[in-house]
Amino acid sequence: MTKEEYMQIAVDLAKQAAAKDEVPIAALIVNPQTGEIVAQAANQSAHGGNATDHAEMLAIRQACDKLGSTRLWDMDMYVTLEPCTMCAAAISFARIRNLYIGAVDEKGGAVVSGVKFYESPTCHHRPQIECGICAEQCSALLKDFFKQKR
Repeated sequence: MTKEEYMQIAVDLAKQAAAKDEVPIAALIVNPQTGEIVAQAANQSAHGGNATDHAEMLAIRQACDKLGSTRLWDMDMYVTLEPCTMCAAAISFARIRNLYIGAVDEKGGAVVSGVKFYESPTCHHRPQIECGICAEQCSALLKDFFKQKR
């Protein structure tokens, strides 16, 4: 599958989250050697009762449980929105290999925006980063969701 095809799966998951009145953000963890989607999750923090139930955090937990490991050395993550600081740190601790981002989040992002977590000298693992995969679609999904909220 292509990067765009994986991101489209994440977009579809984000749409499902929006239908449940969750912020439409989703993440996939993929084994690039086999093409297998090891984990997939969408935000659940609005109704899950836990502020850490971001898509990235849920996908990392799911992948670690499935693989029986605390490290995801050879895995790639696809996420529809630039991760926040909490999620960027978790991605680093999990040792994700590549991070593919849909839309950039200038207000809350911490990878290419904001604190730029991976540029910190205290960051011990920096994934390779690629932004802008299906960016317009990822961005429009979020804008439409919040427009309906207002």
